[in-house]
Amino acid sequence: MLKNTVPQTMKAAVMHSPRKINIETLPVPEINPDEVLIKVIAVGICGSDLHYYTHGKIGKYVVEKPFILGHECAGDIAAVGSDVKEFKAGDRVAIEPGVTCGHCEACKEGRYNLCPDVQFLATPPVDGAFVQYIKIRKDFVFPIPDTLSYEEAALIEPFSVGIHAANRTKLQPGSTIAIMGMGPVGLMAVAAAKAFGAGNIIVTDLEPLRLDAAKQMGATHAINIRDQDPVKEIRKLTNNKGVDVAWETAGNPSALQSALASVRRGGKLAIVGLPAQNDIPLNVPFIADNEIDISGIFRYANTYPKGINFLASGIADTKNLITDKYSLEEAQEAMERALNYKNECLKVVVYPNR
Repeated sequence: MLKNTVPQTMKAAVMHSPRKINIETLPVPEINPDEVLIKVIAVGICGSDLHYYTHGKIGKYVVEKPFILGHECAGDIAAVGSDVKEFKAGDRVAIEPGVTCGHCEACKEGRYNLCPDVQFLATPPVDGAFVQYIKIRKDFVFPIPDTLSYEEAALIEPFSVGIHAANRTKLQPGSTIAIMGMGPVGLMAVAAAKAFGAGNIIVTDLEPLRLDAAKQMGATHAINIRDQDPVKEIRKLTNNKGVDVAWETAGNPSALQSALASVRRGGKLAIVGLPAQNDIPLNVPFIADNEIDISGIFRYANTYPKGINFLASGIADTKNLITDKYSLEEAQEAMERALNYKNECLKVVVYPNR
């Protein structure tokens, strides 16, 4: 291992039970020849982090031991393994948090997000990035330009979900799109739609803060579902035709039904958000009669280089999304803020080495 100045121990924010995080001292990971060690600078809090923090599980993924949250991350290379020639200590990088096997059928098809053996940060039993140092295989690390902040680099992770949705729904320049749910993933999906050249970008949510942020990100129309029927408004905005593409990003059953109802004949729907329940009624005659193409979206694949280039180009002003900043010692406070104040904050960021 080629080392910069790397300590033997580090601080980590460890969750011992739902809504209980302790700051502990752990050994700095030893890297393998094909891995790099990264000094973590910024970690964004994601909806899945909040779900594990609150409930201790998401579906089949159950927290069964002390667990470290956080997977949207960026930092500096601190050390490189003996086989690593692509990076050196001091390089600024974004981290793609899902390390796949590389040799299964899904990986060979280029759909490595479906790899059954993926090791994804902050998905049990794999610990996440609320640590001062983390190791990862070299092919899941991407250099970032000096013009891109660490916070923006951390946002490449949720941005990648939107890029993947755009690829899966074959979003075309000039298309009309409706995006339901303006949480962080939905807001970055607006940026992705803009990057792919969508014409009218219609968004829905019930929080004015998030709708205003969506407009800043490039949305052309914002619908507050507290006051307006989203399907009726979308029909009005599209001369009763419906949108070419709809993405549901909130994991809300009624939002999914509205997204489907807003799509034109021959249009496309992407299911991005994961609802709490398994079974949701959908209008099957509408799907069949109108030949609606429906795509499931599970994370992303082959998106990071494009995502870095998009954000570095200034296609969207993501700086305003960072509303709250916390040190590692304040990780529990940061989680509570993100959990309880969705009407006041957009993206909460933790800085492990502050």
